[in-house]
Formats: sequence, C-alpha cells, structure tokens
Amino acid sequence: MVPALIVHGGAGANPDNRPAYRTVIGAALVAGWARLRAGGSSLDAIQAAIEVMEDDPLLNAGRGSALTEAGTIECDASIMEGEQLAAGAVGAVSGIPNPIRLARRILEDGRHILLVGPGAVAFAREQGVPLCDPLTLATDHQRRRLAERV
Repeated sequence: MVPALIVHGGAGANPDNRPAYRTVIGAALVAGWARLRAGGSSLDAIQAAIEVMEDDPLLNAGRGSALTEAGTIECDASIMEGEQLAAGAVGAVSGIPNPIRLARRILEDGRHILLVGPGAVAFAREQGVPLCDPLTLATDHQRRRLAERV
C-alpha cells in the first residue's frame, strides 16, 4: 500500500494570507512525511502534522485559536486508529498547547475515549502532557476579533 497524508488547515481563510497558509500546511506535511520515512506509524505522522498546525498562530488550532466570549481558549482534538478502532479525544481544554498529544495519550491509555475541561487537564497532568499558561496561546489577532464580536 502506498501511504498518503492529507492535511486540512480549516475553512474560511483570508485569501490575502494564502501564501502563509500554504507554508504552514507544507510544513505540516513535511513533518508528517518525516515521521513516516523514519519508520513511524500513521498515528505518529498525523500527530506530527497536527502539532505543526497547533503551534502556528495563523491557524485556529492550539496557539491562535478563536477565543471564547470570556476571552479564553478552549481547544478540541481527536485522533483515531482505524485498524484497532481505537480513538482518543479532548474537548474544551485550556492550557494545553498541543491538544492532539493529549488525545493520543487518551487513545493509548485506553480507559477513556473522550475527556473534557478540567478532567482532561487533570489527565494531561497525570500523563505528563505539557501544559502552559492559557494566556500564552491567545494572539493579538484573536483578541481583536473577539473585541469586534462583543
């Protein structure tokens, strides 16, 4: 079987930023392919690709996510392994720079499929998933967008 890696950076992008979006998506693909070439699994590849997108403030994932009405960031992420039909997901998590890492830990741990909010953050802490000050994930761009909405 020939492997394929497809990366989607979201919908509604500003056409003026297309080159920047292509750069981020290209970097995500490169990261995913590098994992595959190094003998990593499909889960390794997709996690690497998503982490690149979560780390880039241009996209609405992880750093740079849209702010809630309260001015906070609550991220969701999910990952599925089709051969074993295993899944892991998180919802409404704050202070997790790479929610996909936490979703992967949930999948690998096997006790849960979906964790949300403070319970998900507690699990992240227990599992050694990196945490951060939630305010460091907000960008000036998203703060301006929130100010325009309210």
